[in-house]
Amino acid sequence: MRMLHTMLRVGDLQRSIDFYTQVLGMQLLRRKDYPDGRFTLAFVGYGDESEHTVLELTHNWDTGHYDLGDGYGHIALEVDDVYQAAEEIRQRGGKILREAGPMNAGTTIIAFVADPDGYPVELIGKK
Repeated sequence: MRMLHTMLRVGDLQRSIDFYTQVLGMQLLRRKDYPDGRFTLAFVGYGDESEHTVLELTHNWDTGHYDLGDGYGHIALEVDDVYQAAEEIRQRGGKILREAGPMNAGTTIIAFVADPDGYPVELIGKK
């Protein structure tokens, strides 16, 4: 078994694709409209789905906003340098939720950014 993808419901598909590709550096791997169901699926990631876990962005055409709820945590991305990655994300228009620095009660360097729908994305320094 292997993990294939994580799905997020997004309010504005193009805005989310732009964030994940232009701000976080992922690639748009595939996109398909389902007119009968009134939704579109877009898959983004850092590599081909046959080798990498990816992110499925689901846009229900009649829904422009979702409440995130309190059960959802975050997406985590490993980066070489959290301080540099956070600054580059800021320069590309990303919103920083937590500045880079040691995690609470630990030494691992982390930061948090928000995607356009408010989903948190954790940046974790490579060990």
